[in-house]
Amino acid sequence: DVQLQASGGGSVQAGGSLTLSCEASGLSFENYASGWFRQAPGKEREIIACISRIDGATYYSDSVRGRFTISSDAVKNFMYLQMNNLNPDDTGVYYCYVLAPTPHWGQGTQVTVSS
Repeated sequence: DVQLQASGGGSVQAGGSLTLSCEASGLSFENYASGWFRQAPGKEREIIACISRIDGATYYSDSVRGRFTISSDAVKNFMYLQMNNLNPDDTGVYYCYVLAPTPHWGQGTQVTVSS
């Protein structure tokens, strides 16, 4: 049974940083494409970062490119999202997901950025 748990959210001021973590059980991140998406109130769900397991290529949405970095630790079986220079538009619930092969995600973690 695949389970994902995101953590590391919190409240920060604009310009601040947070690092989100995602722990997986039931599978290994290194074997599947995975990433992060967020859901903000009144906005559509947005995929913001992902990693291809074919060649390790990363993808970022225009809204976070240059500020966020996705990475993973195969030994610990964790995935991370380093978020820098946060702004109020980054406020939302952040979820990690994996395509194994259908999408799986767990409970998200709240990120709140104040101006």
